[in-house]
Amino acid sequence: PVRALKNDPGLRSIVESSVYAKNVVFAAIVDTTGVAVVHAFQGQEGSQLPTNDNLEDLISSPGWTQLYQIYTEGKTYEYRQPLLLGDAEFGSIRIGVSTLLIRNDLRVWLGPAVQAALIALAIAVFGAMALSQVLLRPIHVIRSGLTRLGKGEFGVRLDLEEDDEFRELGTFFNTVSARLSADRSQIANLESSFEHLEDAVAIINPNSKVLFANAAAEHLLPGVEAGQPLDALLPADHALRRLATETLVTRQSRGPFPAAFTAARGEQGERLILSHPVQDASGALVGVMLIVRNLEYLSQVQSTLRYSRKLAALGRLSAGVAHEVKNPLNAMMIHLELLRQQFQPAPYLRRGVSREAAAAVVAPSAPEVDAADALSHVDVIAAEIRRLDEVVQGFIKFTRPEDLKLQSVSLGDLFGEVVPILQPEADQAAVQVTVSCDGAPPVNGDPAMLRQAFLNLGLNACQSMPAGGTLRITCESVRGQRIRVTFT
Repeated sequence: PVRALKNDPGLRSIVESSVYAKNVVFAAIVDTTGVAVVHAFQGQEGSQLPTNDNLEDLISSPGWTQLYQIYTEGKTYEYRQPLLLGDAEFGSIRIGVSTLLIRNDLRVWLGPAVQAALIALAIAVFGAMALSQVLLRPIHVIRSGLTRLGKGEFGVRLDLEEDDEFRELGTFFNTVSARLSADRSQIANLESSFEHLEDAVAIINPNSKVLFANAAAEHLLPGVEAGQPLDALLPADHALRRLATETLVTRQSRGPFPAAFTAARGEQGERLILSHPVQDASGALVGVMLIVRNLEYLSQVQSTLRYSRKLAALGRLSAGVAHEVKNPLNAMMIHLELLRQQFQPAPYLRRGVSREAAAAVVAPSAPEVDAADALSHVDVIAAEIRRLDEVVQGFIKFTRPEDLKLQSVSLGDLFGEVVPILQPEADQAAVQVTVSCDGAPPVNGDPAMLRQAFLNLGLNACQSMPAGGTLRITCESVRGQRIRVTFT
């Protein structure tokens, strides 16, 4: 059979023409020993052909392996087809295929496709980036808001458009942010309030670890910080530590109790300690508030308050003294004016008229003076001077008040002394003064102080009626052996 194949011109023609096919480098028919019987190149006939890798193995391998073999090495693979005579193999057909030629064909076939794929990939990437800026913007905004909120920033809000799909989520986020901001503001205000307290305040959890301590507590308990056990700050026999333990066990407020403390600067002093349990909405114990009150500071505050009250009382007294001094001065001015009218001619008293002009129209004879009337004015002035002296003496003796000089006083006689002093002021205001104290029994009092009080009331009444009127002073007995004096 081998000789027949070798001598068959048709077969030889087929073998020789096969090398003109793409990717084929040789074609041959070999015997069982690998010797070429018919070869596309006649010079190779009768020679031993080298054995190349089987093309079937390359075809059955994975795609990335095929590409690796084609593009990394220039090899020749063989396609083998055995020749059988009955069941016995007497030779085989071998066709050589070069990976270099396959590579060139792949470049021709796949080049445009690869370029199109790369262009499509670039367009897809840029399109995805552009779309991501639009589609993922709400997510970036939400992530940025969460980051700012996580850093503790207050009032974080998401700026999302009305027609955005994440608008509902943004609204919910803004609500939560506002709630957190309000809670943090309340906590900040609460901490600020605690920080400005003079009392030392500390809060411990059920495990006796410090959760919070204000500035006063840090000054009183050196080294105190959040998370530190109370056992490390105070000895076992300290009153504050025992108080905290009792409150954790009983869940009831305790104190106040006195306790000795040594501050950070070595200052020693006694404090009042008290405790209150802190519970949540369900009634579970979440901690204990410990309060250490500085008694020395409270004493200073009380002393300051007492001093302030004294200053306020002194101010009211000064205002009263000014009022008491003003009324006698007004009365004295009125009576001095009346005296001057009696001793000087009428033109002398006109404003804007000189003494020389008045002397030109008035006779040089001296006016007649009513001695009794003049003496009454002098008596009133003397009485007002004495009253001024009493007011000044009372002010001087403010820190050493005198005892009341109580004695039986007739109100009728007392008003008989007050009305003449009051009358000039009443006449100037066109006020008619009437006194009705007939039948009023005597009272037990200080006549000087009563006289001053009634005179002040009368003067104030006259000054409150600038258009004139009637001032009625009445005295009447009421129940309980008392006398009612009315100014109307």
